[in-house]
Amino acid sequence: MHVIDSHTGGEPTRVILDGGPDLGTGPLAERAARLATEYRDFYRSVILEPRGQPAMVCALLVPPVDPTCVTGVIYFDAEAVLGMCGHGTIGLAVTLAHLGRIGIGQHRIETPVGVVTVDLLDPNTVRVTNVESRRTRSGVSVEVAGVGTVTGDLAYGGNGFFIVDPSPIPVTASNIRQLSEVTIAVREALQAAGITCAPGMPVDHVIFYGPAETPEGHSRNFVLCPDDAYDRSPCGTGSSARLACLAAAGRLAEGTEIVQESIIGSTYRLSWRKGPNGGIIPSITGSAYVMAESRLIFQVDDPFRLGIVL
Repeated sequence: MHVIDSHTGGEPTRVILDGGPDLGTGPLAERAARLATEYRDFYRSVILEPRGQPAMVCALLVPPVDPTCVTGVIYFDAEAVLGMCGHGTIGLAVTLAHLGRIGIGQHRIETPVGVVTVDLLDPNTVRVTNVESRRTRSGVSVEVAGVGTVTGDLAYGGNGFFIVDPSPIPVTASNIRQLSEVTIAVREALQAAGITCAPGMPVDHVIFYGPAETPEGHSRNFVLCPDDAYDRSPCGTGSSARLACLAAAGRLAEGTEIVQESIIGSTYRLSWRKGPNGGIIPSITGSAYVMAESRLIFQVDDPFRLGIVL
């Protein structure tokens, strides 16, 4: 399997160029569902240790339905097939540029939740125009054992999010372990209470927000992903959901750019414009860097060919 690894703000992306399963034809949402239900062993084997790492997201390239798109892509982490991935899209664009498949300028990429636009500003800098995002509910409270009442907003940015601002725990790198444990507990409490982002859309990400640590920063976030790893980047789909909440609350004017910090200090530049269906169209600008190009080997007699599963 031919892969190229990059990182976006510290968060790794593995682009799968060939060697993936034949998912057939049809809408990407159907092919993504097929990957999730019929090829779980495959996608986990690519991303689990010893080949991968907990923070990694993979981008499986597939033929697009829309002929105006340079590629179709299905994203997944070790736990779930994702609707969209912002850092992965930035990493994918930089990888395609590295391969000579795209140049400076605007390009369209098809995902299971719709077509997104990428502007390759230079070989490492990408602006992503995401799918329409929206706040679905505000002021939702849930009781979390050992923590108490946690209140936040439900929002969609390509994935389902529960957004808590301010965080009940200081959003600092020294608190990563505690932040991980509490956000996992929050997500479990939401699931136990039957709280979803929208009908049929579970909350698979939880974000806590705290003050920025730099003068130019708007805030700093901690993002829990479906596989219980934390996002090293500020999270593109999470930033889209955050923009939808800020816009709905009247806390950020249309077209105003802010700098979003991640828990490790990497940044995105964010802004929004009105969407056609009552939501917002997010803009996310970040940088990615190619780290490795390799061939993955899956030996039949390797006891951990399908990854380390405990």
